[in-house]
Amino acid sequence: MKVVIAIDSLKGSLSSIEAGEAIREGILRAKPDADVVIKPLADGGEGTTDALIEGLKGERVPLTVTGPFGRPVDCYYGYLKESRTAVMEMASAAGITLEPIRDPMRATTRGVGEMILHAIENGCRNFIIGIGGSATNDGGIGMLEALGYEFWDQNGDDVGDGGQALAKVSSFSDKNADPRLKECRFRVACDVTNPLCGPMGATYIYGPQKGVTKDLLESLDRGMANFARVVTASVKIERNGILSPDMDITVENSSQMNAVSDFTELPYTGKETSFMKIPARMEEPNFAERPDMTEEPDFAQMPGAGAAGGLGFALLRFLNADLTPGVELILSATGLEKEVADADVVVTGEGRLDHQTAMGKAPIGVAKLGKQYGAKVIAFAGSIAPGAEACNAAGIDAFFPILRSVCTLEEAMNPQTAKENMARTAEQVFRLLPD
Repeated sequence: MKVVIAIDSLKGSLSSIEAGEAIREGILRAKPDADVVIKPLADGGEGTTDALIEGLKGERVPLTVTGPFGRPVDCYYGYLKESRTAVMEMASAAGITLEPIRDPMRATTRGVGEMILHAIENGCRNFIIGIGGSATNDGGIGMLEALGYEFWDQNGDDVGDGGQALAKVSSFSDKNADPRLKECRFRVACDVTNPLCGPMGATYIYGPQKGVTKDLLESLDRGMANFARVVTASVKIERNGILSPDMDITVENSSQMNAVSDFTELPYTGKETSFMKIPARMEEPNFAERPDMTEEPDFAQMPGAGAAGGLGFALLRFLNADLTPGVELILSATGLEKEVADADVVVTGEGRLDHQTAMGKAPIGVAKLGKQYGAKVIAFAGSIAPGAEACNAAGIDAFFPILRSVCTLEEAMNPQTAKENMARTAEQVFRLLPD
């Protein structure tokens, strides 16, 4: 019997790998000859970096970067040496929980760019980046400035950081952008589909939680549209893919654009430049190619452009990133499908199983993969909430809570208790299964 385990963390109790180890212990009590494989599981949000570091035997790289409001913050990213991959969460450098302040006009993604540069210096050329939980609404301009891109106002002065900079952008240059970026591949865990601007965009939908007040909504959204229009005007396309500027890019006269949300209908007012193809991507496993494009891309309207206060847009436009639902990206990065292809049983789960689990959370991604290859899918959880039955229709054949007696929440979440409860539950379930 081959069993593949990919279970999300039980937050505050067991990590993804710790939960998997406990399940393996229980399985082997019941089936000593079973072939048990453990893979890390996360959804691209908080905890993803730790899960992949632990599960793929990566290294934790600590560093200090510029925080969302200019003060230094300590953070880290994961380094997967074999594939030269950096795994990072933007929230560790520009997250909403880092400071009690809510000021979208000042909050910057500069620290995210500093993390990327640090990883490049360490030899990384592939990136997996989770972009949830941001404090920012700066369109990613801070990240880009840290990477060497320059943005100027009509007087030729630097526009500065934060959301206040967006409306000022009149021209920009990639002359001093780090040339090694052309060698890099970016895959971004993004579970939102919002465009950059407009009533469903970054500012209107996510801005209020970051401090965008009603009187700022329209002006900040107009600024975002101005920024997008200026930097998109210089992009050209040919059949075999995106062409990226080889020379210094300068787009001028943004004041003539009138900076409205529907910037795609505004006339082109920039200067033509020369272009070159982006270099061929490095051959790395699990990094799918972007499909060919035959029309000029409207980056601001692409699903996920509005993620993380417009950071999604900056990653798409400047770093040629692939934005992928978090679960799909993590499953691909861990090579789970290869192991599931010949598995008899797949085990997944999370801390609390409920109806929301069935709406595309990490365990359902695992379950769908298991059913694709004809495996039985079992889930374990710290607790089971009403409505969890929806998980059965979503691909989980049966699910089981691990609690064995009435106890306090504190007792249940004790790591040693949770580990033993998980192992004992797995043992009893697998005693029912044929060899």
